[in-house]
Amino acid sequence: MSNEPQIPSPVDSGAQALAEALHSSFAIVKVVMAILFVVFVFSGIFKVEPQEKAIKLRFGRPVGEGSQVLIGSGTHWAWPYPIDEVVKIPITEIQKVTGKGGWFLQTPEEEALNQDPPTGASLNPAVDGYVITGDGNIVHTKATLSYRIEDPVRCVFEFAAGTNQVFSLAGVSNAVLNVVNNSLVHTAARYKVDDLLLNDVTGFQEAVGRRVRQLIQEQKLGLVVDQCIVQSRPPRQLKAAFDNVIIVGQKSSQVITEARNDQNKVSSQAEADAAGRINTAEVAKRLMVVNITAEAERFKKLLPAYRSNPELFTQTRLVETMGRVFTNAQDKMFLHANADGKPIELRLLLNREPPKSKMEEAKP
Repeated sequence: MSNEPQIPSPVDSGAQALAEALHSSFAIVKVVMAILFVVFVFSGIFKVEPQEKAIKLRFGRPVGEGSQVLIGSGTHWAWPYPIDEVVKIPITEIQKVTGKGGWFLQTPEEEALNQDPPTGASLNPAVDGYVITGDGNIVHTKATLSYRIEDPVRCVFEFAAGTNQVFSLAGVSNAVLNVVNNSLVHTAARYKVDDLLLNDVTGFQEAVGRRVRQLIQEQKLGLVVDQCIVQSRPPRQLKAAFDNVIIVGQKSSQVITEARNDQNKVSSQAEADAAGRINTAEVAKRLMVVNITAEAERFKKLLPAYRSNPELFTQTRLVETMGRVFTNAQDKMFLHANADGKPIELRLLLNREPPKSKMEEAKP
């Protein structure tokens, strides 16, 4: 054997360089994969706000049972999609839906400006919605419902499981929209057109709200209704006729109001006059009773004196009375009775001549 050193061949050097390069590449790939795994794991961190609840779905099924399905506010972790999926539910935010099943077609611009589209010759059932009233008339009506989620488990979990829908609030919103449209049609069929549009607008709105709450409770949607605002209009093609009816109704109401005001005024005046006359009569009655009572007491006091000496009592009363009668008399004559008791004859000339004036006396 020879002890001379072996000189590496060019093939061995290339293989060694390739091996070293592959070793370095694998090391880099491992580092990158580790970084990607860490990023993948930490990407599952999510935050639930205080006004929210969340449900974690693992391969499409909720994690937990009953009330444990709900995840409270704070920072939580879940496997990234497609292993886990997080559905956030706003529990305090007010949700709104507008049921337009009985409303005519409007563009977004017309709806924002509250403008009606051009009136056609007739109603187009293909695009214009409507409801039928209890007396067979057609009206347009829509309702805007404000609600909030009270029971998230029932609202999202049970509802989605019962309807075979995905876990999303869109399905709940569609269910509420169907409830609103159903309530409009159902309630309008129990109202006359005059009551729905003019006489009992508030009552119709309240009836729609009651129907909405009833259906939400029956369907166990887990929602609480805050407000239900209903807007109704007659068909645009008959707007002029309905306006005339409104004008006539306003004039009729004005005339009735004026008549009732006159009635109240006359009734109040009559009641006041009656009360015044009754008060006057009561005062006169009390005064008369007092006077009669006083006279009765006075006669009772005089009765013993009359019974003891009627003639003397009569003469005394006569003198007192004559004194009061002739107090302001100009001429006073006193006649003495005769000794025999016979009355004295007195003759008066009642048509005596009037006294003469000073001018007449000065004449010769």
